[in-house]
Amino acid sequence: MDHSFNNSMKTIDWRIILNRFGPLIGLAFVFVLFTILSAVVPGASRFATADNLELMLRQTAVVGIAALGMTMIIISGGIDLSAGSNIALGTVVIALVLRAHGGHAPNLAALSGIGVCAAAGLLIGVLVAGGRLMPFIVTLGAWGALRGLAEGLSGNTRVYPSPLSNPDAWRATWLSGLIERLPEERLWMLFPPGVWLMMLLAVLVWAILRYTRFGRHVFAIGSNELTARLCGVPIAQTKILIYTLAGVLVGLAAILDFSWNAAGDPTGRVGAELDIIAAVVIGGASLSGGQGSVAGTLIGALIMTMVANGCTKLGLENWVQKIVTGGIIVLAVTLDRLRRRAL
Repeated sequence: MDHSFNNSMKTIDWRIILNRFGPLIGLAFVFVLFTILSAVVPGASRFATADNLELMLRQTAVVGIAALGMTMIIISGGIDLSAGSNIALGTVVIALVLRAHGGHAPNLAALSGIGVCAAAGLLIGVLVAGGRLMPFIVTLGAWGALRGLAEGLSGNTRVYPSPLSNPDAWRATWLSGLIERLPEERLWMLFPPGVWLMMLLAVLVWAILRYTRFGRHVFAIGSNELTARLCGVPIAQTKILIYTLAGVLVGLAAILDFSWNAAGDPTGRVGAELDIIAAVVIGGASLSGGQGSVAGTLIGALIMTMVANGCTKLGLENWVQKIVTGGIIVLAVTLDRLRRRAL
């Protein structure tokens, strides 16, 4: 019996199991780790509570939505280092438009924020695809340019969405409370609108990647761009569309970020691009392209939120959290490289 058990164990391809369920295993490990630590470390706050789990879902929404766009970019073999700056720019534009209309133009403000972020994505896509420039260089330049534009439009200060004469005017619009805790009369929704938006967009992006010609082209370009070109895949058009759609998703993330902070912040989300990229890679995507999943990305985003939240519950200082986050990113990239060598 032992002999047959050993043979069955040998037939199990652990690489496939880790490849498919690695993000979920990582999520469970992080959850259990912080649950135990928060229970035994003196002075730590409880981690595994219903209120904290709900808080982490809300905290995940901004990075999670932006990471959906990054998933398409990384699957295609690209990268975007400007996502955090683009989110900040989007929040500034939303706040400026609202303030210009007395806090009473939520639809115009939201569309303006999405439009600016999408335009930034379009420009990046044109430079990457049309100019055949390295995505790393293009988006590194965009990282500084978009941040500078946000600072210039805002006068390098936080922009509040309502005039001083009526500072709470915007709170009567649908932009308010998108990822805040639900009041008692709306508990039937289970989650705030922003969390539902993240889930809905995840299903949409998953369907696009799985069932459309565009989705097949995204994977084909990331797997082998030369072969995809020889097979007739419109490389330039596809890349431009990828970065533009990613910009739209960043714009939607900016709406939630604005709603959370109640202001446009030109210095906000500094370093968010690293969290977004890490979420995608932790979720099983390869920085070499051709591999990635929407479900894995959301799990990766939740892991990043859990780590930050868990460190806070343990009373760790911000610099410790940054070291831990940086270590996770390096570990995720290392595991990706080892995984590709093993295949």
